Amino acid sequence: MVANKGLNVAFLSTYPPRECGIATFTQDLARELDKIKILGRPKVIAVSNDRYTYGDRVIMELWQHDRESYVEAAKAINNSNIDVLVIEHEYGIFGGDSGEYILDLADNLQIPFVTTVHTVLTEPSEKQREILKKLGEKSAAVVTMARNTIPVLRDVYGIDPSRIEVIPHGVPHRVLEPREKLKERYGLAGRSVVSTFGLISPGKGLEYGIEAIARVARDHREVIYLILGQTHPCIKKEYGESYREKLEEMVNDLGVRDHVKFVNRYLTKDEIIQYLHISDIYMTPYLGRDQAVSGTLAYAVGYGKAIVSTPYSYAREMLADGRGLLAEFKDFESLAEHIRFILENPEERKEMERRTLSFGRTMMWENVARQYLRLFIDTLDEIRTKENMVI
Repeated sequence: MVANKGLNVAFLSTYPPRECGIATFTQDLARELDKIKILGRPKVIAVSNDRYTYGDRVIMELWQHDRESYVEAAKAINNSNIDVLVIEHEYGIFGGDSGEYILDLADNLQIPFVTTVHTVLTEPSEKQREILKKLGEKSAAVVTMARNTIPVLRDVYGIDPSRIEVIPHGVPHRVLEPREKLKERYGLAGRSVVSTFGLISPGKGLEYGIEAIARVARDHREVIYLILGQTHPCIKKEYGESYREKLEEMVNDLGVRDHVKFVNRYLTKDEIIQYLHISDIYMTPYLGRDQAVSGTLAYAVGYGKAIVSTPYSYAREMLADGRGLLAEFKDFESLAEHIRFILENPEERKEMERRTLSFGRTMMWENVARQYLRLFIDTLDEIRTKENMVI
């Protein structure tokens, strides 16, 4: 192994205070890497679509919709002391058609970079396929958070499996008071709590979750469904609050105002974890079959929840081996059936929680950060070995 004391890593990503799941992901990972002494303090090149006041971890900004900014950022990175760049890839956070401007940066980089994929589509558009294929060709490694995406990355995007690394989505560790005691503090003593959290958008399928709760509430008057989070900023900017208002109208029409509660704000990590802890069931009724990762589902697995989900790609992997129940897409009766089963079979729920928690412990950020560190070291070792080879 090549000595790497003071190894300098930077992330190209959205970053708080920008409200985005990838921003939070990058912040959590960078903070955990701070604790590893052979690394310099990880830095961030923030992808900005507005004026934000960043902390000192952000060393430069890349303007999302300014194509020239991508080339300028690459030049600045090349002239810095950064050894490895990590590109957090999601089509929607970069400019151009399907985020194609990111290729301008990749084409001009002279240092090795790793691409972490947050979306792996099984049926991408030609442009989407081209972008991820080219990133894969130029990347020293491609990180995916689910093993079942490897065949897709190989067959659809032509990425060499030997350069694909599976590193799970991280989960922050917190010590919490007992569930029932915390329920009392939230005014939910005696309630069976089902929750969904995250930025709200039509793809979350929350209307099916509400319909399912309306069915369950006929037999379980104690059930309450918490819809936690504000409307996604991009949705709000284009459509206002029309989706949320539609959901609220549905709650009224179904007569379940006592069984559905909206918490309409951007939640801190500690709030998310506390709400998760008081939840008896975590539900993701998402509509997108190809979703390769869900930070919210990762958190629920990490904290050992009984989970009901539609069978999108990430959920199928996370909930395998009895770690949760998979309902049909766009089928509130199927969701309701699984919720009822968990509520009416407490021993089954405990066993599900035990299995989920056991698996979730491997996803704590400390373990995840060490896997990234090993990847960074191996990436540089491989490059330096090639450079030193006598041809």
